[in-house]
Order: sequence, then structure tokens, then C-alpha cells
Amino acid sequence: MTDYAVRFSKKQRIEHFVVMTTFVLLALTGFPQKFYEAGAARFLVKIFGGLDGARLVHRVSGFLFAALTFFHLSAAILSTLQHKMKMTLVPDRQDFKDAVQQLRYYLGLADEEAKFDRFDYRQKFEYWGLVLGGLVMIATGFILYYPMVVARFLPGELIPMAKVAHSNEGLMAFLVVITWHIYNAHLAPGIFPFDPAIFTGKIPVERLKHEHRREYDRLYGSDVKTAEAAKATQEPAPEKPAPADG
Repeated sequence: MTDYAVRFSKKQRIEHFVVMTTFVLLALTGFPQKFYEAGAARFLVKIFGGLDGARLVHRVSGFLFAALTFFHLSAAILSTLQHKMKMTLVPDRQDFKDAVQQLRYYLGLADEEAKFDRFDYRQKFEYWGLVLGGLVMIATGFILYYPMVVARFLPGELIPMAKVAHSNEGLMAFLVVITWHIYNAHLAPGIFPFDPAIFTGKIPVERLKHEHRREYDRLYGSDVKTAEAAKATQEPAPEKPAPADG
């Protein structure tokens, strides 16, 4: 029977589902506007009931994505300040060491892979890419949605700049997700064809031990310490020294 460890809370799973859904809708309704001459663009626009329908879905999804981003960052900052959450997704020096160790392992220069904690350097890179890229998309999206208001207070040149940034950042985010995220989350050796952890919230303990060894050792104790403890309990108690002769 497979033993499981809890990896994602219910709140984290709901946030991932909302982000995944809004991201897909934003891509399906955004790319037909960027690549409007492509045949697939006309097909996608027709699915959403025409250009007005596609734009409506795009804007509603954008507002939902912005609201989720604001909620997520506010909750994370508040929980950190109240010492209810550890900053496990903030990159540190150990991530650089792990990346070097993993690269040396891939090149055959090291015998062991890096031992990762709760999140490895690739997951942190992806998380912060989503956060920072999302903030760019939100800011430029609001500029494009309220151009008259923006032009009242800021230079008008900002509007075409926002259009270029919004369009290209969206394309880059899409390419990163379908290559980096889909591969690491579902297609990598040992995970293929599908990783259900973000949907069920659970991960097999053996997989946790293999992919997040430092977190496993912290939760379950390292094998070395366990072996040493077992050995200590099996060793006979030292004999009392014999009394000295008269």
C-alpha cells in the first residue's frame, strides 16, 4: 500500500485551478487578437461567439487573474509577517548550489543528484516568473482597458508600449508554460504521463524522498539518523566495572 504525504493545501489547489483556468481562457481569447490573420484565430473567435464575445471573456478572465494575484500576494505577505508561513519559495544561496550540483550530475561529474527542499530552484524560477510576468500583464492590461484615464495623467506613448509588452509577455508566458511547466510537471522521467499532486494535494512518500530529500529528512528523519538510532537501541548496555580488589 502506497503511503502519501500532504504537499498542497486546499487553498493552494483552488488557487492553482483558478490560475490554470484563467490562463487557458486568456490564451484562447488573446492569441486570436494577436494573430488575427491565422485560420485558427477565426475558428477560436467563432467558438466564443464572435470578436465581442472573445474580448468579453478575455477581460473577465483578466480581472479574475488580477484579483487572484492580489489575494495571493496579500495573503502571503500577511502570513509571513505573522510568522504563519515560511518563505520556502524565496530563492537563496542553496538554490545556486543545488543548480550547480544538478548540472554536474547531468554532465557525469557528480555521482549524486542535488537534495532539494520543499521547492527546488526550477520551481522557484517558474513561480517568480509567473508572479512577475503576471504583474506586467495586469499593469499593461489595465493601461489598455483604460487608455483615456492613463493618458490624462501619463504620457500617451505609454499606451502603444503597453500593447507591445502585453502581447509579447503573453506569448512568452504561453511558451514557457507549454515547454518548461508541462515538461517538469507532467512529462519528465519518473512523472510521465501525469502528476496529480496539485489536484489531490498528496504525493507518494517515496517520491517525496526522491525529489525533495531535505524536506523528507525534516519530516520523517534521515535514513542515517534512523539507522544510528536503531543501532544504538540494539547495542548492549556497557558492563559495570568490576570492583577493585581489597
